Amino acid sequence: MNPTALSGARAGGEYELPTVSCIVPALNECANLQVLLPSLEAILKSHSSDWEIIVVDDGSTDATADLMASWAARHGFRYLQLSRNFGKEAALSAGLEAADGQVVICLDADLQHPPALIPQMLERWRAGADVVCAVRVNRDDESRVKRYGASLLYAILGSGNRLQILPDAGDFRLMDRKVVAALIQLPERTRFMKGLYAWVGFRTETIEYLPPERLHGASRFDFIALVQFAVDGITAFSTWPLRLLSFIGFIVALLAFAYGAYLVVEYMLIGNQVSGWTTIVTTMLFLSGVHLLGLGVIGAYLSRVFDEVKQRPLYVLKNDVGTGLKKALPDSEQP
Repeated sequence: MNPTALSGARAGGEYELPTVSCIVPALNECANLQVLLPSLEAILKSHSSDWEIIVVDDGSTDATADLMASWAARHGFRYLQLSRNFGKEAALSAGLEAADGQVVICLDADLQHPPALIPQMLERWRAGADVVCAVRVNRDDESRVKRYGASLLYAILGSGNRLQILPDAGDFRLMDRKVVAALIQLPERTRFMKGLYAWVGFRTETIEYLPPERLHGASRFDFIALVQFAVDGITAFSTWPLRLLSFIGFIVALLAFAYGAYLVVEYMLIGNQVSGWTTIVTTMLFLSGVHLLGLGVIGAYLSRVFDEVKQRPLYVLKNDVGTGLKKALPDSEQP
């Protein structure tokens, strides 16, 4: 589709309702989808000329497939089932590639992204925004470790870069067709979506919201997942750890040179023997720790290079059920 043509619904003249694609990545969210899908359908019917809801099943083991078999038979619904769990970033990428709407909205299936905000997002898009992000008012419902970890992560990502990643904005956002087209063009396999959203740019506005409690299930984003998320983000969008290692190496080398010079001068002036094994062993252990730390950081970056050069697909699609917007588009606009 032509992004320029698709954006024409808001370019002057009488405003026309856009076509809207909603992408819902899901992993074992059957109970929540039963509540979300009817609510989402009702809102889209009132605020779009036509719509589609794309549920991307990221390897669910519950009854999601059975539930979506009936929903996908209805107009506007499409069910993409991945062959296994590839991760939320891959599921979002699958949804973005499948979406056909003039406006694309991403939201989670856990009901913590309120569909009631969609009309406000569309109003901001109508006023000229290319991206509308839902930003949390606060993080009081999160643990202190998670809050501090998130603050540190975005401080690192924001240092020395020309892009600004919104720390309290998640995947709940509206994007114009041209923004989606830009995201699809990015070839990298390490899909740190928050960084990619910021990298493509475009005019971005925010809407504050307070996420409600989950109705069913529990979050799978634990401490280990947070650490992995941070590593993916840092290695994908920052060279700060490598620069820090260079600085540490310079300081250690400078201190070692100064200490060596001190020992030589002391021996020449006073005649003391060089310190014994305690000093040597302590120094060796310290330097070994620095070396191993450096190898670990370099290894993290090297693993990202390894993932990229293999050129494996981001995901493997097992089932694609439903037509979404394709049925409603004229033949000349079919992808």
